[in-house]
Amino acid sequence: MAPPAVSVRPKGVRNTKKLIYAADDEENIRVLLKTYLEQAGFDVCVFPTGDLLLAEFQRRRCDFVVLDIMMPGTDGLEICRQIREISKVPIIILTAKESEVDYVMGLTLGGDDYIIKPFRPSILVMRIKALMRRMEMEHDDMDEMIGFGDITYSGNEHAVLCRGKSIGLTITEVALLRYMMKNASRAVPRDELLNEIWGISADVETRVTDETIRRIRKKLKIAGCTVAINAVWGYGYRLEQCP
Repeated sequence: MAPPAVSVRPKGVRNTKKLIYAADDEENIRVLLKTYLEQAGFDVCVFPTGDLLLAEFQRRRCDFVVLDIMMPGTDGLEICRQIREISKVPIIILTAKESEVDYVMGLTLGGDDYIIKPFRPSILVMRIKALMRRMEMEHDDMDEMIGFGDITYSGNEHAVLCRGKSIGLTITEVALLRYMMKNASRAVPRDELLNEIWGISADVETRVTDETIRRIRKKLKIAGCTVAINAVWGYGYRLEQCP
């Protein structure tokens, strides 16, 4: 199957639209993604395989990636891993409802969020806009420095450092830990994190907050940080410094 056509903008005309690459082996899903994302104001290129998406990404970078997991050729998880090795571009993983291991793996390999199939296109658009808005906010706060215990958020590096060394967080993980550092004086409700970080309300069924917290905890531990994220049962999470 030939690669999808890429729109060409007139020479000298600057296109301010964000460019999204999306890969899914189901044609109806590709049509759905392209239709709704273009209606939301994005430029969109869709691909039937992750290999085609990756090849185009290596030729021309985009602003956002949407990846299905089960596709012919290289699966979406491996494509996610390869993209993350060369770029911090936001990535949303599409996964079947029964495949919990898949979305956990997707987030572990560098995905910033996941959407369970079947999904409402409006929810996907909302999540994409939330991730892009977060990146813009981080760009505006390049001089920001926040410290808690032995970790520091550096706006200039868009990273959280433990005793001066990056602990390797994704864009979403950085945003969540930064928010908790700014609110370290209190326990932060789970619903608040869901709204502030992903821009979605509590009535949307998702475990993305819990999975992101779990990954951050693991990376803090690996880095030997004295900071911990402790659960407040039935409420949310609190940032604390271990003795």
